[in-house]
Amino acid sequence: MNSALIFALLALFVPSIMCLSDEMQELANQLHATCIGETGAAEDAITNARKGDFSEADSFKCYIKCLLSQMAIIDDDDGTIDVDAMVAVLPEEIQEATEPIVRKCGSIIGANPCESAWLTHKCYYKEGPEHYFLI
Repeated sequence: MNSALIFALLALFVPSIMCLSDEMQELANQLHATCIGETGAAEDAITNARKGDFSEADSFKCYIKCLLSQMAIIDDDDGTIDVDAMVAVLPEEIQEATEPIVRKCGSIIGANPCESAWLTHKCYYKEGPEHYFLI
C-alpha cells in the first residue's frame, strides 16, 4: 500500500497519533506543499478547519479536494468521493473509529468537486471532531 496514502488518511483522521517518522513527515510536507501550490489556500484556513471553522473560500475548498485527489479518493470530474476506496485504505488501527464516520458522511455533492470535498470534510468533522485533522 502507498505510504503517502496511508499517511494522508492518518493525517485526516487521527491527530492523536501524529508522532510521525521523518519519512512520513516529509510525505505530509510534500502533499501539503503540492496542494497549497495548486490552490493558494491560506494556512489560517487549514489551521481553523482543525477546530471546526471551515472557510468558505474557494481556494480552501479546492485544497481539500486536492488532498483527496492526490489520494485517488475523489472523482475529479463530478466530485464524488469513493467511500469504499476511502475505507479500504484506512489503516487497521484506526478503521474501527473512522469507518463509521466515512460511511455516514458518504459523498456529499456540492456545486462543484471542490465544494463536494469541503462539504464531506465538514461532515467528517461534525461526526468525529476528536478524530479529525487536516494537513
